[in-house]
Amino acid sequence: MSKKLVIVESPAKAKTIEKFLGKNYIVKSSYGHVRDLEKGNNAVDVEHNFKPKYAVSPEKKKVVKELKSMMKKVDEVVLATDEDREGEAISWHLCEVLGLDPKTTERIVFREITKSAIQKAINNPRTVDEKLVDAQQARRILDRLVGFELSEILWKKIKGKLSAGRVQSVAVKLVVEREREINNFEITNFFKVSALFKLRNEEGKWVELKAEYPQRLSTLDEAKKFLEDCKPAEFTIANIEVKPLKRKPAPPFTTSTLQQEASRKLNFAVKRTMMTAQRLYEAGHISYMRTDSIALSNDALGSIGRTIEQEYGSKYHQVRKYKNKSGSSQEAHEAIRPTNFNQRNLGTDSDQKRLYELIWKRTVASQMADAKLEKTTVDIDISTRQDDQLRAEGEVLIFDGFLKLYIQAKDDDDDEQEEAKGMLPPLQKGQQLDLKSMTGKESFTRPPARFTEASLVKKLEEQGIGRPSTYAPTISKIMEEGRGYVVKESREGEKRSYAVLTLSDGKINEKNETETTGATKNRLYPTDMGMVVTDFLDEHFEKIMNYNFTANIEKEFDEIAEGTLEWQTMLAKFYGPFHENVNQTLEEADRFKGERLLGKDPETGLQIIARISRFGKPLIQKGHFDEIGEEEKPDYANLRPGQSIETITLEEALKLFDLPRDFEPFEDKAVMVNVGRYGPYVKWGDQFISLPRGEDPFEVTQDRAYEIIREKKKADEPIMTYKGEPVTQGKGRFGPFLKINKIYVNIPKKYDPDNLTQDEMIELIEKKLEKEANRYIQKWDKEKVALENGRWGPFIRYKRKSISLPKKADGEKYTKEDLMDWTLEDVMEIVNKSPKK
Repeated sequence: MSKKLVIVESPAKAKTIEKFLGKNYIVKSSYGHVRDLEKGNNAVDVEHNFKPKYAVSPEKKKVVKELKSMMKKVDEVVLATDEDREGEAISWHLCEVLGLDPKTTERIVFREITKSAIQKAINNPRTVDEKLVDAQQARRILDRLVGFELSEILWKKIKGKLSAGRVQSVAVKLVVEREREINNFEITNFFKVSALFKLRNEEGKWVELKAEYPQRLSTLDEAKKFLEDCKPAEFTIANIEVKPLKRKPAPPFTTSTLQQEASRKLNFAVKRTMMTAQRLYEAGHISYMRTDSIALSNDALGSIGRTIEQEYGSKYHQVRKYKNKSGSSQEAHEAIRPTNFNQRNLGTDSDQKRLYELIWKRTVASQMADAKLEKTTVDIDISTRQDDQLRAEGEVLIFDGFLKLYIQAKDDDDDEQEEAKGMLPPLQKGQQLDLKSMTGKESFTRPPARFTEASLVKKLEEQGIGRPSTYAPTISKIMEEGRGYVVKESREGEKRSYAVLTLSDGKINEKNETETTGATKNRLYPTDMGMVVTDFLDEHFEKIMNYNFTANIEKEFDEIAEGTLEWQTMLAKFYGPFHENVNQTLEEADRFKGERLLGKDPETGLQIIARISRFGKPLIQKGHFDEIGEEEKPDYANLRPGQSIETITLEEALKLFDLPRDFEPFEDKAVMVNVGRYGPYVKWGDQFISLPRGEDPFEVTQDRAYEIIREKKKADEPIMTYKGEPVTQGKGRFGPFLKINKIYVNIPKKYDPDNLTQDEMIELIEKKLEKEANRYIQKWDKEKVALENGRWGPFIRYKRKSISLPKKADGEKYTKEDLMDWTLEDVMEIVNKSPKK
């Protein structure tokens, strides 16, 4: 029997597949794409029908060489990359670099890595689907052209090292528009009235019934009037309506819904979800994780049905066949599901186990019976307000159905989030109720919620922007530190007062209470640079930034994959007008600073401007050059953390010019308070002393500055000496510490830092020094140079070079003590003498 080489993308996938194939198969990994478009602006020959120029990635040359070598030992090659456009493209590129004919080379596909799926695929090979390759190639070329040309414009018109992209820039725009919607939202107050009645149940015990007035009241006076009218009122049950309710389970997971639910229930970032799902897929535990289909195969439906009937009984089983509304799910034949429903717990780590359990429950629940409830609505007449009624609602769960296994989560701030309604006590029409208390509480309208990673994915999907394989990389890209367009942050809210009216025992009391508003956790905020870049692209590339246009491009990729559109035709139609727009913008557009005029400085009459500097830093500028003259330099002030050029007021901006603040010298050294790269500080002579966390530099007085200096002096005073070296004590962000010769020694909790004995200090120092010596690393500047111990002895690591230490004069080996005595100058002398490669 002939020997076959099976090529997959990842080593983990190779390892799993190898278990299911016989001795006549060798399974190897290509480690993803083996080649890509060449670097630079000549990778696409636009003049010759967008001909791409590909090159094997430097890190993949060894892989390609090994695969070619392995081909000589087999009779046939089988390509088994993922069944989507990206996987199809990897197979095609492998054909190109390995000298295989894509029209005859066997290509196998499977949605899950199980023995039956692999055997079925082996027995039903096909060839490379060049229509899918064309779709992937069109996307890659288009994104390269757009990204390269837009990025070049940003470098010239805003700041160097910025980037733009067909999908990423639209994603940033969504975040920017949401932030502006929040900033421009006008918060209005209103009052909600609720009442608490007391009555006896069938057993004669006192119980409570809560009811609400369904409408909002606009003002405090309206709320007072409502409660005043209710003082003498009689409350009678006017109507009781009982309705049966059904709740249906959610469909199985797509890529997007898995990312959203893992975010809500497991607090996973989108990237973390996809990495974990990838590992579960490669281990054979779940079906392919990049899909926008909600369908399940007949085999899966049968297996789920048997699982439900065994675990819960036949009354809990209800077959459901889900179909996508659009009917154009890209290469997606099935939803994300377990491959073996008998296995409830799988995975090698906590993340895998939790995500697998979520997928298992969601998939099984999708085939379970509806939950049946009974909803009771009670309308209560108010004798003194003929046109108004109070309403009480309750629910009773008659049959739990799928709720026995799974409840779909919602975002914390989802407007559709319903409060759990409890069961109501026995009531009768015409029954009079005794009022225990009535409350009129002031509430406020809420702006739209900022995006989480998962809700941004949901929005992208709703707009038709991107596809399952693009969501995670797009979000990672816009949040990359180098771009800095979007940040994920948790921010503290602000205190807000609200009024509460309470009617009890015939009296109305009014009081004010406080609540925190605007607090967020792990929400996406656009940076000033993100807003400026979005505004620039919106102004000059309206078509590219249009959501519908971006979605239509995705549809054209689908048409290419289906064979109804030629990829070069699609690119030509797009690129011509786009490139013309690029050239026009390069010629006509001025440098874009995102300037916002805040008003005039009352002292000088100069304009106060919020803008982005040429280095990409948000700042406040006092005076235009045409006001002060080209030779004069305007005054500048940096924004404080949390401030934005988009929202800063004139008053807030003027206050920024109060820094730096100079005080009288302390011990003959100049004293100044300022804010720097690492936060606010007091400068005393040449020494920088950070302000304690939360302390406002604008509120620091001269006396307080002197106090901070004294505290720092005291902290720097040696409390003892160890082998002639001074030892100081302090407290940092990680707790109390000792410091000796630039080495920090943490003080464990079992010690009292205020009452350390000398013996305890020596013990802690010696343990730390021993640990440092064992690591063979000097903490001079570990990003650039380190002294380490390797297999062949100690060496210097510098800029990816390993430089052996010269032999000792006495021929002896280096000891730990020797290495700890080395200085940075000693090490750099050897580095500088080492031969250049």
